[in-house]
Amino acid sequence: MHQQKRQPELVEGNLPVFVFPTELIFYADDQSTHKQVLTLYNPYEFALKFKVLCTTPNKYVVVDAAGAVKPQCCVDIVIRHRDVRSCHYGVTDKFRLQVSEQSQRKALGRKEVVATLLPSAKEQQKEEEEKRIKEHLTESLFFEQSFQPENRTVSSGPSLLTVFLGVVCIAALMLPTLGDVESLVPLYLHLSVNQKLVAGFIFGKCLEDAFGSYVWAQRWRWC
Repeated sequence: MHQQKRQPELVEGNLPVFVFPTELIFYADDQSTHKQVLTLYNPYEFALKFKVLCTTPNKYVVVDAAGAVKPQCCVDIVIRHRDVRSCHYGVTDKFRLQVSEQSQRKALGRKEVVATLLPSAKEQQKEEEEKRIKEHLTESLFFEQSFQPENRTVSSGPSLLTVFLGVVCIAALMLPTLGDVESLVPLYLHLSVNQKLVAGFIFGKCLEDAFGSYVWAQRWRWC
């Protein structure tokens, strides 16, 4: 015998409610934003009835605050802000959408939507831009603090080998040249002109390396 398929019993308050958007922002200087639309979706295979509640109902007008949504359909709910005053700037109000089956009273699910009145859309964009700039600066500072010490260690100054070679070259340049008879330095310590030229060339390279390390250290310090 064919038995009719029974729909599983729904638990009160556990049914997901799909609403878009989940946040309403009204701008006092832009009248076009004083009217907002909430879209309630019903992806289920049974009809839903809904009801819209608000924490401050005297500030808003909700068109069709109660109604029904057919299966796999949606419905638009129009909300108008009727008390646009400076004393309400920045105040967050809440709307609650409750849904239930048409044959029952208990709420199967609910969804809250926040609403905020702001003085100006331009000021809001300016604040968001400043927030993005601050986040970028924070990330840049974090990157610099994370990687700068290692780079400073590597480029903080000339290496010990460079210093050693520089000292040796200076000593070589101070030794007498071959053919200098009046020098008191032993003859085996006398260097030829070519040897002194090589020592001078190496000493110049040492100075270049030391100067380059100093420049890189300063650049990491101030960039």
